[in-house]
Amino acid sequence: MIAVLRHELSIYFRSFTAYVFGAFLLVFVGIGAMIYNLQQAVANFEYVLSFVCMVFVVIVPLLTMRVIAEEKKQKTDQLLYSLPITTLQVVMGKFLALLTVYLIPLCVIAVYPLVFAQFGDVYLPTSYGSIAAFFVMGAALLALGMFLSSLTENQGFAAGIGVAVILLNYYSVTLAEYVSSTALGSVIVLWVFIILLGVLVKHITRNENLAYGVSLALMAVTCVTYYLDSSKFEGLIPEIMTKLSLFERFYTFVNGVFDLTAIFYYLTVIGFFLFLTVQSLEKRRYN
Repeated sequence: MIAVLRHELSIYFRSFTAYVFGAFLLVFVGIGAMIYNLQQAVANFEYVLSFVCMVFVVIVPLLTMRVIAEEKKQKTDQLLYSLPITTLQVVMGKFLALLTVYLIPLCVIAVYPLVFAQFGDVYLPTSYGSIAAFFVMGAALLALGMFLSSLTENQGFAAGIGVAVILLNYYSVTLAEYVSSTALGSVIVLWVFIILLGVLVKHITRNENLAYGVSLALMAVTCVTYYLDSSKFEGLIPEIMTKLSLFERFYTFVNGVFDLTAIFYYLTVIGFFLFLTVQSLEKRRYN
């Protein structure tokens, strides 16, 4: 795993990827600091991070699009499979490299509250609690981007899907207001997600019977539940979209509340997408 980590870091820092990623993040933080702190003469650094969240839509796909897709395209992933390490160690090595590249500009950002504290009253626990949550949320998005990169050999496609998914998650709370809250509308949307889940299962496992079985079973459960008590589906989709928003949970920290539930949710998302990435690579190894 250490060898994979070193290899990935050498690739990031020999190319412009790590520098462009760090530059984007620091530039947006600088703009946010100017807007929220300098112009308005306030010392709430956490609001800067709230402003910067939008930049994840660009920088996460930029950093993760090649992490596995390029390996598959160049067939160099075959070398990884020949190493005396497990697929989990390969994935963890790549993920730790992504976290290292992400952590470097974040360490620079962590100095900002101390600088602002010299010129005003900064509540450091809230500022650094928000920075910690910002790091964990970014790690969850990196795990998501890494999984999307494992599904294709095309870097551009991986980046495009990453932008779309993160953008959808960013605006999910706003979009939830326009989604049907009726029971029938919720069932229809659930069926669409179940079909997409079946497609994902088929792509990862290459097992059509498993994909069809999972899809049909979930559809059957949905239909039976709707028949027994349709009221359970009223307002379900808007509520799910709100609950799944990574960004909405971060705003709790910005408001001065260190939410351990949100941290646990981010860690769960990281574990879930790393697991899916391992399964995606395992499928390619044995095929």
